Amino acid sequence: MAPEGTIRAKWTRLQNRIAARRAAWARPATAFVSSPEPRTIGSFARGRQLTAGNFMFAGNLVHSLDTAPWDLDAPSAAFAAEAHGFGWLDDLAAAGDAPARVCAQNWTQSWIERHGKGRGPGWSPDLTGRRMIRWINHALFLLAGQEKPASDAFYRSMAQQTLFLGKRWHATVPGLPRFEALTGLIYAGIALEGMDRYIAPAARALSRECDAHIGEAGHLPTRNPEELLDVFTLLTWAAAALGEAGIKAPSLAAATARIAPTLRTLRHADGGLARFHGGGRGLEGRLDTALAASGTKGRRKDGLAMGYARLSAGRTSVIIDAAPPPKGAASAGAHASTMAFELTSGRRPVIVNCGSGASFGADWRRAGRATPSHSTLVVGGESSARLGNPGAEAEWLTQAPRDVPVQMSHASDGVRFEGGHDGYVPSFGLTHARTVEMTFDGRGVAGEDMLLALSDGDKRRFDKAMDANRMQGVPYQIHFHLHPEVDANIDMGGAAVSLALRSGEIWVFRTDARARITLEPSVYLEKSRLSPRAAKQIVLSGRALEYAGRIRWSLAKAQDTPISIRDLAQDALYPAPNGDQYDD
Repeated sequence: MAPEGTIRAKWTRLQNRIAARRAAWARPATAFVSSPEPRTIGSFARGRQLTAGNFMFAGNLVHSLDTAPWDLDAPSAAFAAEAHGFGWLDDLAAAGDAPARVCAQNWTQSWIERHGKGRGPGWSPDLTGRRMIRWINHALFLLAGQEKPASDAFYRSMAQQTLFLGKRWHATVPGLPRFEALTGLIYAGIALEGMDRYIAPAARALSRECDAHIGEAGHLPTRNPEELLDVFTLLTWAAAALGEAGIKAPSLAAATARIAPTLRTLRHADGGLARFHGGGRGLEGRLDTALAASGTKGRRKDGLAMGYARLSAGRTSVIIDAAPPPKGAASAGAHASTMAFELTSGRRPVIVNCGSGASFGADWRRAGRATPSHSTLVVGGESSARLGNPGAEAEWLTQAPRDVPVQMSHASDGVRFEGGHDGYVPSFGLTHARTVEMTFDGRGVAGEDMLLALSDGDKRRFDKAMDANRMQGVPYQIHFHLHPEVDANIDMGGAAVSLALRSGEIWVFRTDARARITLEPSVYLEKSRLSPRAAKQIVLSGRALEYAGRIRWSLAKAQDTPISIRDLAQDALYPAPNGDQYDD
């Protein structure tokens, strides 16, 4: 018997197909009555790659000249989704030259001819909403020099897709897909003649989604920082479009005001977001543009946001996963990363997590979600939360940490984070506690990891684990994954690791004598890359022999490293726009 989730998904696809066919039969005569100001950001380099026939979608590269994206043999469903969502139109518009315009116009007309009648994988509400935003944003780019039949087909297709969205937006999964569908419907209702009847219902529905799925502290259930940025960006677009049309949307303004301080807390000193629970750093420039558009200043004053803790001083930032992982459906892309941290110095990431491997296939996806792929402690080679069965439609996290107490306070010479989790109690009877301190000048970070058997029941579980290991102790490892651009070398006869950054900074990692220090291979997973990037990791290895044990470690800038280094290469490439500085 097929699982309930599979049956529901098939029924949703069938209903989408029926609604798409019905919308395609309609022949609404329409034109633009207004056009929201384009706000999507594309990449000039990716635009040039597209005109050269290099299609890089969902971590897959397909090369084919004079071919529309839907004429390719899509290597994955994610590849097809990116193609039909038309996000690449931003890149062609960023290139802006004649070859880019020809590609944009030809591929759009090809989509209308092949899929405009309700056929193909592009007829889901979230992809349709994403596509409508791009078509409206870049309408002048798409219609420049076009003959009347092509223009009429373009307008007619947009109206048909609006009718489809009006019928099917509610069938999307709550969260980012529904925000995309409703924002696209608002854009279409404002821009297209005869479609204004959809504006008010879509605005009310979007307000309800904000109230239902964006918490009072500006968070999402998935705890994915990049997904929060995507939602925030859509809300700023929708609010701006409604404002230009003279329509007030107080719920959207309230939602963006809640999210903005959270996003500021979740970004590092270099302006990139922390890479946790399936999220990446975010498209370059999008975060600052969205924050500037929101008009909301400041970050969370207590350093805690969406289950993360942030320590920052000087030009150094540390962000720690300090809450239980998401539950239920929200955990489908979540990672077993409780108490993992990332560290960035100036514009250079130093300590990282491996990231999401979703764009590199199922095996990499599962590997990226496991605890050893994060900069935290691992007991017995196991993850602090278990993943569902391989091949399941939704691999939710199970047996995850439940009790994750945290506290932020002042240390004698800086700021301190204290936290812990019970993810290893069921298997080993051990609670992992972590303390991280940062000096006021940001030049030093000191950490302490403890493994504790707290209750009598925990001690019995620990004794049982000791018996299973012939009283040789329960093995543990503490991982510190390094960014690929960090040059690491074991120094001081194996007692330390020197970390050289491309900015010229030198950091030194040290630990006490309770653990063996090694430098081992690692990977850095980025969805914009064709394959995982090779990297290194510092690993501290040891065995828990008693009911309480601790391992101390530290990261500090070398004494001859200047207090302030102007990283000119990065400053020239990625300035902070609109005067919105990355760190205090």
